[in-house]
Amino acid sequence: MPGENLTREEARQRAALLTVDAYDVALDLRSAVGEAKGEPRTFRSVTTIRFRCAEPGAASFADLLAPSVTSATLNGRELDPAAVFDGSRIALTDLEADNVLVVDAQCAYSRTGEGMHRFVDPEDGEVYLYTQYEPADARRVFANFEQPDLKAPFTFAVTAPTGWTVLSNGAQDGECAPVDTTSAAWRFQPTRPISTYITAVVAGPYHVVRDHYRRELPDGGTLEIPLGALCRKGLAKHFDADDIFTVTKQGFDFFHEHFGFPYPFGKYDQAFVPEYNLGAMENPGCVTFREEFVFRGKVTRAAYEGRANVILHEMAHMWFGDLVTMEWWDDLWLKESFADFMGSFSQVEATRFTNAWVTFANRRKAWAYRADQLPSTHPVTADIRDLQDAKLNFDGITYAKGASVLKQLVAYAGRDAFLEGARRYFARHAYGNTRLTDLLSVLEETSGRDMTAWSRSWLQSSGVNSLTPQVTCDAQDRITELAVLQEADGDQPLRPHRVAVGLYRREGAELLRYARAEADVAGARTVVPELAGAERPDLVLVNDDDLTYCKVRFNERSLATLRGHLGDLTDPLARALCWSALWNLTRDALLPARDFLELVRRFAGDESDIGVLQTVQAQAATALTHYTVPEVREEAGRLLAESAFSELRQAEPGSGHQLAWARSFAQLATADHELHLLQGLLAGTARIDGLEMDQELRWAFLATLAARGVAGQAELDAELARDNTASGKRHHVRCLAARPDPEVKARAWAEVVESDHLSNALAEATISGFDQPDQRELLAPYAPRYFEVLEDVWRDRTIEIALDIVRGLFPMTQGDRPTLEATDAWLAAHPDAAPALRRVVLESRDDLARALRAQVRDAQAAG
Repeated sequence: MPGENLTREEARQRAALLTVDAYDVALDLRSAVGEAKGEPRTFRSVTTIRFRCAEPGAASFADLLAPSVTSATLNGRELDPAAVFDGSRIALTDLEADNVLVVDAQCAYSRTGEGMHRFVDPEDGEVYLYTQYEPADARRVFANFEQPDLKAPFTFAVTAPTGWTVLSNGAQDGECAPVDTTSAAWRFQPTRPISTYITAVVAGPYHVVRDHYRRELPDGGTLEIPLGALCRKGLAKHFDADDIFTVTKQGFDFFHEHFGFPYPFGKYDQAFVPEYNLGAMENPGCVTFREEFVFRGKVTRAAYEGRANVILHEMAHMWFGDLVTMEWWDDLWLKESFADFMGSFSQVEATRFTNAWVTFANRRKAWAYRADQLPSTHPVTADIRDLQDAKLNFDGITYAKGASVLKQLVAYAGRDAFLEGARRYFARHAYGNTRLTDLLSVLEETSGRDMTAWSRSWLQSSGVNSLTPQVTCDAQDRITELAVLQEADGDQPLRPHRVAVGLYRREGAELLRYARAEADVAGARTVVPELAGAERPDLVLVNDDDLTYCKVRFNERSLATLRGHLGDLTDPLARALCWSALWNLTRDALLPARDFLELVRRFAGDESDIGVLQTVQAQAATALTHYTVPEVREEAGRLLAESAFSELRQAEPGSGHQLAWARSFAQLATADHELHLLQGLLAGTARIDGLEMDQELRWAFLATLAARGVAGQAELDAELARDNTASGKRHHVRCLAARPDPEVKARAWAEVVESDHLSNALAEATISGFDQPDQRELLAPYAPRYFEVLEDVWRDRTIEIALDIVRGLFPMTQGDRPTLEATDAWLAAHPDAAPALRRVVLESRDDLARALRAQVRDAQAAG
């Protein structure tokens, strides 16, 4: 990987020297089908780049990751590939003022989801291709200048098998032309100026559904956007394209109403593709999504809400990221934070998912809080030295914390000022590149506020503050003073927070808000005078309505109220905020894990918001596995499983809550009678009214049975025969690796660590199955082996696969101090290891140290 890196300074120097005018890229993908002529399987890529040089006679380089270069010419001059191509760069010398570079290369198809990914459907043998580049894998498909600030128009041409669907960013230019009896040629219209990392090609026998979006514009014109939605043929029967188009049109309505800049990229295709590493990618005109968003079985409303959020997130990128792009990855937040915020904002205002801010508060911000407390925490505007840094900064800070900060900004500057700032930003920088200062300047114009100080506090410093209420009352139980105390970890700063403070009291069987005041919290202690004189509250919620980004703490009376009456909170957002705060207290070892699990057993069944419920169920599983003291873990698991089964029995038949409890129960089941029930439900000899045993739920039950040693190879093979699909294959691989057998674990380890024959999806499935929380003794021998192979894995594998291995195989399941000491020993012995590798290990080490602190707190609670 080091030879493939690009530093920020190299990018700056190249951007100062070069201006790119146009790309013509011709890809011959006929080699995707049939027998491979060698390894790796390759395709022909011919790229013509027209560019200018500010200093004639200077030297630079183009980027290309390819097995070989057949030929290269610069301004008609033949270049010797052996002399100018080193495997990742093409040296360019004696540049002229105007230049034409032509590179004819053999590029490799990918099995890792990076570059031109090739997938063979096990169900019918069909081949599907798609590209994925961010941050810098377009160079795996065509020669280019791989940095976001060297934008240019792109014209793609593709030769592929006849009968395929072939798409790119631009609309198809005329009909595809036959090349021979088995193949045809497609050409696409030039794009607007865009960055290399958002170009795209999708090709294969995809199932395609078409629709259309039309809108009258303020100038009297009409905007016409052809819409497309694609998936593999094998998923066509599950493809609910109508709902996808509904959300798409609602999104276009919302963004056109508020952004003041018509969608500039012509058509809008959305392709749901196999073995995708990400949630989605904002390629203009050709957005790609992971195909898991095509639901093969019954899912909860939260799943549909999550898909809608991703659709709207990617659509927001058409403006934030594609139309206006960050200059370098330091300002990645300029697109990701905005898209994350706009995803929820548009959901609430334009779709049926009007509670999206509840999900954001409970689920999305949990990702941010975790990332912001790791040793690798960084400001929202990060210091990105190179591409490896960039790869790791697609994290909870760049996305969810950044979105939370923007939510705070809307409260601080005002909604109208914020949206007007966005409109001016697009108009001023369309098709260009920006830095932080470009956004701040328009926001200062529209809000009249000083954005420099706000930016320094929120965008240019790291860490999360804690806010705790301090309440003083008189003899008549009236508040004499309510103050908000602000704390920070270490040397992190105290920040200005615009917050709402809510007072709640018990009224019958309900816990209701009876007073609310907004305040600007600054410094270590801020008094909220508006609440003086109110009657003593049973609960004080210091970030009511979730206006700011902080960890919420409780005074003793409020915590006691939640212990007894959390389920009585009638407002779903307030309840979600309390669940979030209780989870943060547990992670911070301030609330014993056993207390959190008791809260889950008592109140999770009352949770009406299905997304919050599923988040709480996942948090309970984490608390059980990592935060409870080992001596009580088995009993705590038994109680949690019994509670989940009770809720499953009581849930409304056929409801999303019933499905969520079924999955939770299956994950927790360990007792013989529980496992027998799962077997009976699979066999049809047991039944729960309303619970549909579709294929996805069958695999969820089998995963537990395999991990407990109840389902073996024969049962799993039989299920694969029943579901011989791409999804079935992934589930099968995961379940096989989960079995509690030393030979199984040895084989899984070898397939992932010692071989690279598995695709990204199957490697991920194997890792997921390998690591089972109730197999600590079986997995113990792999803890020292993990540290032995780290540097080899990082050196020899692509960064995507290396990240999966380093994160996924870290021996977190051991959950003990010797593992922590072994991690520290490796870090001490490898100070010069790749910074990105050290960062990932440090993050895993921090998770383990946090778990050990939580176990100590849990043990203290036992007395």
